[in-house]
Amino acid sequence: MTKLLTEITGRENMVGDGGALDALIGFYRAFNAGDLNALAANWADGDKASMDNPIGGIRRGWPSIRDGYSKLFAGKANVRVAFHDFTSQGGDDWHLFVGREKGSCVTAEGSIELRIRTTRWFTKIDGLWRQLHHHGSIEEPALLAAYQQIIFGAPLDRPA
Repeated sequence: MTKLLTEITGRENMVGDGGALDALIGFYRAFNAGDLNALAANWADGDKASMDNPIGGIRRGWPSIRDGYSKLFAGKANVRVAFHDFTSQGGDDWHLFVGREKGSCVTAEGSIELRIRTTRWFTKIDGLWRQLHHHGSIEEPALLAAYQQIIFGAPLDRPA
């Protein structure tokens, strides 16, 4: 019997079937390790992919998404998240995971706990599951302001 995963950190064993769940686990493994090469293997190539979240903003295409991850990983904050409280549905060539991320944003000055609503959409491209879209949002205004303060030095007045 396969254990039902209720939280994805990236430290789980892959299912090993090349399915969308392995791609999701692979994303969290790469993100939490700050591994840009593994993220590149997880995301759709070229201009197909899109991302929208409170730190990365709206980014279209892997080159722009990679730039956002590069800036985050090179910054003063160490961000780690786990995906939980999620649903999973899909077909032969698409899969949607909708849930929440919890984690931390740590700097030398201190840390905050993160709570982010998260959607990750994967599609099968050339026989491989690749992330096509990510959307994340923070429901709590004070938490959003604190997160932006740590990453950008000040809360954003408006989207970049």
